[in-house]
Amino acid sequence: MLELNRHTLIPAAVSAILCFGFNTAHTPAIQRPADSAAITRSGYSAIAPAKNTQAGKLSKGGSPAVENIPVDFSRVEVRDSFWSPRIAVHKRVTLPFCIDQCEKKTHRVDNFRVSAGWKEGGFEGVFYDDSDLHKMLEGASYTLQNFPDPKIKASIDSIIAAVAAAQKPDGYLDTYYILGDYSKRFTDMDKHEMYIAGHLIEAGLANLKATGDTILLGAAKRFADCLVRNFQEGKRDWVPGHPEIELALIKLYSLTGDGKYLSLSHRLLEERGRGLGTWPSDWREYYLDDAPVKDFDKIHGHAVRAMYLFSAMADYSAVTGSDEYLPALDRLWNNVVGSRMYITGGIGSSAKNEGFTEDFDLPNKESYCETCASVGMAFWNQRMNKLTGDAKYIDVLERAMYNGALAGVSLSGDRFFYVNPLASDGDHHRQPWYGTACCPSQISRFLPSVGGYIYAESADGIWVNLYVGSKVDVDAGGKSWTLSMDTRYPWDGETALSLDAKSSRQAARFALRLRIPGWCRDFTIEVNGEKAAYRMDRGYAVIERKWRGGDKVRLSMDMPIVLNEADPRVTADRGRRAVSRGPLVYCLEEADNADTSEWLLPKDVSFSCRYESGLLGGIETITSSNGLRFIPYYAWDNRAPGKMEVWVKNMNL
Repeated sequence: MLELNRHTLIPAAVSAILCFGFNTAHTPAIQRPADSAAITRSGYSAIAPAKNTQAGKLSKGGSPAVENIPVDFSRVEVRDSFWSPRIAVHKRVTLPFCIDQCEKKTHRVDNFRVSAGWKEGGFEGVFYDDSDLHKMLEGASYTLQNFPDPKIKASIDSIIAAVAAAQKPDGYLDTYYILGDYSKRFTDMDKHEMYIAGHLIEAGLANLKATGDTILLGAAKRFADCLVRNFQEGKRDWVPGHPEIELALIKLYSLTGDGKYLSLSHRLLEERGRGLGTWPSDWREYYLDDAPVKDFDKIHGHAVRAMYLFSAMADYSAVTGSDEYLPALDRLWNNVVGSRMYITGGIGSSAKNEGFTEDFDLPNKESYCETCASVGMAFWNQRMNKLTGDAKYIDVLERAMYNGALAGVSLSGDRFFYVNPLASDGDHHRQPWYGTACCPSQISRFLPSVGGYIYAESADGIWVNLYVGSKVDVDAGGKSWTLSMDTRYPWDGETALSLDAKSSRQAARFALRLRIPGWCRDFTIEVNGEKAAYRMDRGYAVIERKWRGGDKVRLSMDMPIVLNEADPRVTADRGRRAVSRGPLVYCLEEADNADTSEWLLPKDVSFSCRYESGLLGGIETITSSNGLRFIPYYAWDNRAPGKMEVWVKNMNL
């Protein structure tokens, strides 16, 4: 089945979510079930962004205003044919590979050993290299939360000992300055000291949860206390060149309840745009320091920095109930999704600033789309869904996760993309490591945490955000349940859920919210084999009823092959079409289509799809009526080098 969609594969009500510059004025009206929040969900057109009416809603007493709480991945058992093999490869290959790179192939661990006085030598590498080690430790700790492994634990314990031993008496912990000119610490806003501290905090929190050990978190907390003394209590002005510390401090506050960490996070957010940054004036936009953050209206600057900053703004809103940042976050989201995001969910079109230029500037071969930025889109959009309960954010999260982020690691698990173009002449390939290794270490902490994006909980029930075969224990309606999900997603739109309880007689009334993806136009829901009654709310099919142990739910989503047309203002895609199915974007690769001069889609093209278990780890391929074979974008560059295209010339244009 083929459909032509002038913006993407999703309905008109949510057209700009994958607009890569899509103009909803050109989108044909498409019917879908009545949605009580249709206005809210359509409010991100590139033409006229609407205010999110959910933003800023405060609960009684000014308590944190959130619609749901994501279920932590440590509670979720992922067990499906798509993600489980990738998580297994991560544990078996990617994580040991990253540990080896930090431990033996580079000087990242030795910088700490030298700082601790355990070895002779000096600092080697780049000033921000400590952060790659901390992200790797975070990823290893995430893995240990679901897959205890004495060998992995022993490997990171020896590294953690070196990290802690390198710390200065006042809590400072950055080997670039410890082994360099210590008198110059906290003198250069672009030297990533607070960025390193933030990743150390996140690693320490993860390790505590995984092992119960306090060594790494203790070191992180002492570094955080050092920052508090210097910048919060000392009232010293500072604009972190690379945001990250802001969200990490909020996580530390959430664990400890100590308000000084929240206060410092807020102070650092508020320092931006007030002329305090020490960089040249023409670089203020790059550093997201050109205006107070609450006044931001268009996404700009460095893409990864933007994702971490916006995530921190959303976190601050969640823990305080304050709405001071929500209007800006809404404007920024409308802008990036409406005119600056690729069909893959990737962001950041320019290599010059690793970020954004202007609306609708979305080149393909020259696109940057850093892997870290796609993972950052998952971070930010999950937080926005938490604040608003709107499925449009999970639509973007899913797009970035299955395409932009997943492409960042090879199927073998030991090669990585830093940059993710949407076209290649055959000269762009994954590498085993990079001098700036933020992307491999980012992948090493993202993959083991995938289970944390599937479910959420709220006072009135359970939210199913992603369709991943899994099992989770949840509380709903005052009772304990085990929710199991079976699905072949993203290859198939059929999903079966079962609610199990200690007794088949257990019953409780609550709402089960099933996200209906933006790409889905037709779906049916059954409960215990009968058509279910539901209402639509902000992109979720909400089933409110008295549930009993043993109840079964089946969601059937039509998953057609779709031709996507970009907004005409995206000059790079004029006369071209992109193919997608479900959440996956497809591409042509020379390994399947040797005659690249024939990469054309004819008028009245039709498609068929077929699952090929022996190809690229098992994929659903799409074949056009003129013989072109498409594979999922995430799987490209895993075979012989060759040309690749996402947007293909269309003979009818």
